[in-house]
Amino acid sequence: MSDVSEIRMQVMWNRLISVVEEQALTLLRTAFSTSVRESGDLSAGVFNPRGEMLAQAVTGTPGHVNTMAEAVVHFMNEIPREEMFEGDTYVTNDPWLGTGHLHDITMVSPSFLNGELVAFFACTAHVVDVGGRGFGADGKSVYEEGIQIPIMKFAECGKVNLDLVKMLRANVREPNQVVGDFYSLAACNEVGHRRLVDMMGEIGIETLDDLGEFIFSRTRDAMLKRIAALPNGAWSNELRTDGYDNPVQLAVTLSIADDYLNVDFSGTDPMSRWGINVPIIYSKAYACYALKCVVAPEIPNNAASLALFTVSSPVNILNAERPAPVSLRHVLGHMVPDLVLGALAKALPGQILAEGAGALWNIHISARPAAGGQGRRAEVLMFNSGGMGGRPTLDGLSSTAFPSGVHTMPIEATEHTGPIVIWRKELRPDSGGDGEFRGGLGQILEIAATEGHEFDFSAMFDRVSNPAKGRDGGKDGVAGVAKLDDGTVMRPKGWQHVPAGRRLILELPGGGGYGDPARRSAEARAQDLSKGYVSEKSK
Repeated sequence: MSDVSEIRMQVMWNRLISVVEEQALTLLRTAFSTSVRESGDLSAGVFNPRGEMLAQAVTGTPGHVNTMAEAVVHFMNEIPREEMFEGDTYVTNDPWLGTGHLHDITMVSPSFLNGELVAFFACTAHVVDVGGRGFGADGKSVYEEGIQIPIMKFAECGKVNLDLVKMLRANVREPNQVVGDFYSLAACNEVGHRRLVDMMGEIGIETLDDLGEFIFSRTRDAMLKRIAALPNGAWSNELRTDGYDNPVQLAVTLSIADDYLNVDFSGTDPMSRWGINVPIIYSKAYACYALKCVVAPEIPNNAASLALFTVSSPVNILNAERPAPVSLRHVLGHMVPDLVLGALAKALPGQILAEGAGALWNIHISARPAAGGQGRRAEVLMFNSGGMGGRPTLDGLSSTAFPSGVHTMPIEATEHTGPIVIWRKELRPDSGGDGEFRGGLGQILEIAATEGHEFDFSAMFDRVSNPAKGRDGGKDGVAGVAKLDDGTVMRPKGWQHVPAGRRLILELPGGGGYGDPARRSAEARAQDLSKGYVSEKSK
C-alpha cells in the first residue's frame, strides 16, 4: 500500500471513530436514566457485516464495550440475514448473550447502503429498573431478577414493536424512564447509521471491507509485537472477596505465549445461591481490559486486539450458568482486573499498581412517603467509587472508578430524581494504604430521605471484610463501612431499610499502597498532611 493510501485509510479510520463518538453522545444527551446521562454507563460501537467490532466510542465502560464486542454475533445467529431490513433495531437483556445482567439493554441495528448490508451499530445502557426484586443480590435465580427480553426486534422497517413496549410498561417500576431509554438506544444507533452513510458517500466507498482489513491488520501486528516482548510462562494469583454471607475466593492462572495471553479461572469458588454470580462474557470483558491496560493501552480496542486474549474456566462463580442469579455481577466482575493484575505483577515485577477498591459502591434507593404520609416515590441509583491502588511511580487516584470508568452522579442530579438528600460527600482521610506511593482515598457519603420519607436500599458493597492489598511492601487500604448515624452496622449486600429521620453513612474503601513506606519522601508526607489526606494521628 502506498504512503498516500495509508494516510487516506488512517483518515477514514479516524472518521469512523468520530462516527461512533457521535453515536455515543446521542445516547448521553437523550437518555432518561441518570446512570447513563450523568455517569456514562453505556457503550457504542460499529461492526462489520461479520459482526466484528471495527471501532468503539471512548465513552463507556469495559464491561459494556467488551461484552458488546461479542454480543453482535449472538444477534446474527438469532436473526437470519434474510429477516434483516432497513430500519430494523434488535434488542436483548439476556445476561449470557449481552452484558451479564438484566439491567443492561443491548440494541443492535443493521446499516444498509444502497440495499446492501455494510455494518452493524450496537449500543448498551443500564436502565433504572427491570422489575422483579430490583437491583440487588437477593434473588435466588435470574427469573426473580426482572423481565427477560430474548433477542428480538424492537423495531422492524422503522415500526416499533408496541407489544414489547406494553410488556415493559407492565413489568417495571419506572416505565417512562425505561421506555424512554429504549428509544434513546434506538436513536443512538440511527445516528451512527446516518453518519456512516454520509461518510461513505462523501469518501466514495460502497463497503468497509478495505478499511476493516487496514484496521485489523495494523492492530494485530501492533499487538503481536507487544505480546512478543512479554516473558513466556504461567503465573497464578488469588483474591479473597466479601461475597454475600460467606467470603468468596477468586483464582486465576495467566499464561503468556508468543502470540496470545490466556486467563484461566480454575480454582475459583463455585457459583453462589445469591445474585453475585458472573456470566463468563462479563468476566472475560474485564480480564481483557486488565491485560490491555498493561500490554497495549494505546492500541485501539477492536476485534483484532481482543482476539489475542483468551479466557477459559470451568463452571464457577466467574463462569455462572443459567439460571443463576446475576444481578450484581459487577461486584465480583470489577474484582477480576485486580485478580489478573496480581498474576501479571509476578511476570512483570515493579510495573503493576497495587489493588484498589475495585467494585463500585453502587446503591439503589427505593424511596417512599413514611407510613401514613404523603409525598413522592422514586427509584434512585447512585454510583460511588473508592480509591485506586498506588502506582509504581505515582500515588493512587482517590475516589476513582477503576476498572469501571463511570462517572459519579452529581449530587444535584441525584437529589432531583427523588426525595433524597446527600448531606455529606467528601474524601475519607487515612483510607489509602501507606507506601512509597500512597493508595488513593475512598470517600464518605451521608444520605437521608427528605422530611416525611423513608427508603429501602440495595447494598452492593465489597472490600468491607477484605480490604485492597498493597504491593511490593505497601500497606493495605482501609476497609469500607456501611452504617446508620446511630451506629447501627448495615450489611454490605442485600436490601435493607433506613427509617425516616435516620441517615445512611457510607465510608468507602481506600486503595493499597505501593512500595516500602520508609521510602516515601518527607515532602510527600507533608503534602498529605496539609491537604487532609492523612490526619495527625496517623503520622
